[in-house]
Amino acid sequence: MKKEKKVQTQCEYCSNYVYDEEFGYFICDVNLDEDEMSHFLRDSVYHCPYFQMNDEYKIVRKQM
Repeated sequence: MKKEKKVQTQCEYCSNYVYDEEFGYFICDVNLDEDEMSHFLRDSVYHCPYFQMNDEYKIVRKQM
């Protein structure tokens, strides 16, 4: 049986990690359920299933 390799994610590079002007800091824009939030807060390394690379040039490459 093959083990699935989990990729370490870094929130700073995720497109779901946005700056909230009301609070004055970055937050995750994904609505995590209670279990996912607990896992996120408990672990120093979180393997986020919602991670999306923040690639602002993706659309430009498709136009070329």
